[in-house]
Amino acid sequence: PEAEEGNIEYKLKLVNPSQYRFEHLVTQMKWRLQEGRGEAVYQIGVEDNGLLVGLSEDEMKASLKTLRRMAEKVGADITILREREVAYDSDIPRRITEVLVRKVPDDQQFLDLRVAVLGNVDSGKSTLLGVLTQGELDNGRGRARLNLFRHLHEIQSGRTSSISFEILGFNSKGEVVNYSDSRTAEEICESASKMITFIDLAGHHKYLKTTIFGLTSYCPDFAMLVVSASTGIAGTTREHLGLAMALKVPFFIVVSKVDLCTKATIERTVKQLERILKQPGCNKVPLLVTNDDDAVTAAQQFAQSPSITPIFTLSSVSGDNLDRLKVFLNILPPLTNSKEQEELMQQLTEFQVDEIYTVPDVGTVVGGTLYRFVLSYKIPQLGVSFTFASNILFIFVPSGICREGEPLVVGPMDDGQFLQLKVCSIQRNRSACRVLRAGQAATLALGQFDRSLLRKGMVMVSPEMNPTVCSVFEAEIVLLFHSKTFRKGFQVTVHVGNVRQTAIVEQIHGKVGVT
Repeated sequence: PEAEEGNIEYKLKLVNPSQYRFEHLVTQMKWRLQEGRGEAVYQIGVEDNGLLVGLSEDEMKASLKTLRRMAEKVGADITILREREVAYDSDIPRRITEVLVRKVPDDQQFLDLRVAVLGNVDSGKSTLLGVLTQGELDNGRGRARLNLFRHLHEIQSGRTSSISFEILGFNSKGEVVNYSDSRTAEEICESASKMITFIDLAGHHKYLKTTIFGLTSYCPDFAMLVVSASTGIAGTTREHLGLAMALKVPFFIVVSKVDLCTKATIERTVKQLERILKQPGCNKVPLLVTNDDDAVTAAQQFAQSPSITPIFTLSSVSGDNLDRLKVFLNILPPLTNSKEQEELMQQLTEFQVDEIYTVPDVGTVVGGTLYRFVLSYKIPQLGVSFTFASNILFIFVPSGICREGEPLVVGPMDDGQFLQLKVCSIQRNRSACRVLRAGQAATLALGQFDRSLLRKGMVMVSPEMNPTVCSVFEAEIVLLFHSKTFRKGFQVTVHVGNVRQTAIVEQIHGKVGVT
């Protein structure tokens, strides 16, 4: 049945509505767009109870015409996602049509989602991102990933060791907007109505702490776990899967390099993934995407149910099934609705500093994400040996709002104090921005503030927060695996957002067995 909340609307038909009915339909569309933070899905030919009735050809044309009028009234665009015939008690062919309605909110430049890219080393993460964002297939030797690397040793080794960001845009009609046709990042931001920001993380075990930093610091909406079809679940794949589960980041899986494998090998890798996802520790429902229709269904069910895990099989060299992933990303809705987003924005500002720069004629610039912490979490039991088991992870949710010209305080300094400063300007994706909202990443210009006083892990908060420094805290932890005994005096590394700090266990109050 149709849900009162959410961005999906069922309509049996929209044939020649009266003026009063039309205005009611427009108001209803505004509500659905608000619930989906700029996106809504209309299913034409479906009753409110979910019964697939279908419409004749003439009725469907009239209904789509009315839907276009409604979209024009609210300043939105519509895209037909899929059409299918239904078996109904009638000699006349009947079909239902699923339509995506998209409107960028008046207070935003574009809809924004962040996707963290996880997976073992050499699974094809950076190559896949290069193909998606550059618009050109790989040559089989890693040419597509060269533009993503930040350091010379990454180019020489072909392995990511740092965190990089890549953007993929979709216009109002669902068409891809990327760096092809010599576009710049600024042009992509101007042309796109929806932006996917990929956070490319390291796959090698040596850089696991960097991957943890990327997941806890940049607050991704979703995670994309890339698995090579030829090697299957190997290396850090299990660790990355465990991280996504522990931090409650919804994830989908991409099986890459299918051009190098036989059909039997691909099926074996998919079955291996399905077996792990169905284990009690994960308790997921795998959904293998085999066509465009599956991609649409996967995007809708993935956002509605946290237990659904879509699985894609594709090749960055031949381009097989690459369009299915693009369809999925285009339709993928945000996790929070408008009401939840407004509640988060009412919180006091807390901006965590991830990067520090000095820009000529601008001064000191800091990069980071706007959020606050929630010091509670639950780590699932996966039955996996984690080499980072002595690390403690904390979950946070984005909140607050930051405006250009707003006074903030930054710290803590060496003496535990916080210093006053002013946000001179804000940029997101290399474009000027006046307001930064909960969960968004950006760079803030601080003018002539002394850079030497800043360091990664500091926070810029509202003066009303009256921030204080603590050196002792209590935490409930789950020890997944460790070769030594976890006892008083044990030294651990605590990851709180982008803060990575060593700590010592001073007291253990008790333990609870987990079966």
